[in-house]
Amino acid sequence: MPEMKGFDEISAEDKERLTLTGINTENMEGRSGSFLLVNDHVYHAGSAEEGIETLMIEQALEKYEWLKDYFWNIVPADKDEYTKYVAERPQRGYVIIAHKGAKATFPLQSCMFLQGDTIQAVHNIVIAEEGSEIHLIAGCASSMDTKVGAHYGVNEIYVGKNAKVTSTMIHTWGEEVEVFPRTCTVVEEGGTFLSNYVCMKPTKMVQMYPTAYLKGEGAVARFSGVVVAGTGSYVDTGSRAVLQAPNTSAELVTRAITNGGTIISRGAVVAECPKTKGHIECRGLILKDGVMHAIPEIEGHVVDVELSHEAAVGKIARDEIEYLMARGLSEEEATATIIRGFLDIKIEGLPPALQKQIDAAIDSADNEGY
Repeated sequence: MPEMKGFDEISAEDKERLTLTGINTENMEGRSGSFLLVNDHVYHAGSAEEGIETLMIEQALEKYEWLKDYFWNIVPADKDEYTKYVAERPQRGYVIIAHKGAKATFPLQSCMFLQGDTIQAVHNIVIAEEGSEIHLIAGCASSMDTKVGAHYGVNEIYVGKNAKVTSTMIHTWGEEVEVFPRTCTVVEEGGTFLSNYVCMKPTKMVQMYPTAYLKGEGAVARFSGVVVAGTGSYVDTGSRAVLQAPNTSAELVTRAITNGGTIISRGAVVAECPKTKGHIECRGLILKDGVMHAIPEIEGHVVDVELSHEAAVGKIARDEIEYLMARGLSEEEATATIIRGFLDIKIEGLPPALQKQIDAAIDSADNEGY
């Protein structure tokens, strides 16, 4: 089993934080590959399965001449001030390539770790060639002693014909960290892209709006998100799917809770081709004074499309609490049970071990009090 490098530089307390993001900090057991970036230094990049490569981006660009066609392709370098910041600096990040027909037995993991008061600039590329299948766990966190910091991340994901990519991103940033990921995905004929996002720890600001372009017939995309924002947190997040070929479909599902913070939950499906389907579901709970915006958008440009959305923002119904209290739970226990049920959207394609880690993140937030 390949040796894991770099995690011995991280304290036991911070390793525990990384565990909550789905990262295995001890070895590569149960992982097909691993990548560790601390600030702007790559400590580890490697894969354990044939047909799947995990490379540093500068190494990959030297190894494969053709890779330049995927570099700053679907995310323009001049998109905004954050992509410009990344483009103007030495490229740090990974390239993951699942070669034709390769199917990962276990998830690959990438860890973006912020240590000290700094800005981390990252550019990642994922390429799943025809018939391949990978699951990427992106664990993002800052150290306990990081007071102020920022993460600017660019991600370009390519899902080939009949390929499948599952991407699970779990954020455990600090209370004064600002995060600005910029992600675009292209899905070709018969491809499937599943994107899962979990953010349950206090963060000063998160602003992200990943977009999937379904370019090939029969392509599928599903975005699932679980967000909790406490006092002082500002989370502006969502997802967008553009249906550009017949028989493509997309589903965007979000569960959001404000416990004093501000959440802007966005979702958009754009149908540019007939025989396409899209659905948006956004539900929010306000537990104490905070702000919740739900902004679902459906946009059809042609006939023969099926687009729908539903959005709801409210509080916990008193009769639900009383129902559980009548069965022996205290009011606090009843409230926690309802919240857990609200957040519990079983994520398709998630390995049982990772589902347990997401459940652990929910438990951790529960123990700290929503």
